[in-house]
Amino acid sequence: MKNKKILMITGDFTEDYETMVPFQALLSNGYDVDAVCPDKKAGESIKTAIHDFEGDQTYTEKVGHNFVLNATFEEIDPLSYDALVIPGGRAPEYLRLNSTVLAHIRHFFDANKPVAVICHGAQLLSAAGVLEGRTCSAYPACRYEVEASHGKYADIPVDQAITDGNLVTAPAWPAHPAWLAQFYTLLEE
Repeated sequence: MKNKKILMITGDFTEDYETMVPFQALLSNGYDVDAVCPDKKAGESIKTAIHDFEGDQTYTEKVGHNFVLNATFEEIDPLSYDALVIPGGRAPEYLRLNSTVLAHIRHFFDANKPVAVICHGAQLLSAAGVLEGRTCSAYPACRYEVEASHGKYADIPVDQAITDGNLVTAPAWPAHPAWLAQFYTLLEE
């Protein structure tokens, strides 16, 4: 069942691990992944941020790597993709203002295609209006957005993930093993 096409919507100051790890893991497992950002073309880079948990009341943020996009947002057709990945970090904060991004997200839910979202990516789900009646984990600071969207916030450990129908979510990058395992299950169904 490999050779499935996966769309990753990301942007500047996306969380470094939440972008690079799933991108590389999916590629290494035989999936075709197109990473895109509005207003950027294939071959251009986005900057990432490294979020870490160092004993403070919230995560710390440091400049991460430059992540090279391999597809052009304006040229993609969501109909040609089998699944969607939305990393967290700071990017969802501004990407949720882009009506085309939100329309693309709604397509994956309307078509019941697998969707993997981590951390602050829930901000995009909230803005797209796809959380009503759904259980969704996210970084705890995004709990309000999940609940305000009439979703059920899953308060799970930071290294765990949860699946509700076609949606797999997790609170942050320490959940990569559980989150990716559940996403692989959805991809193979």
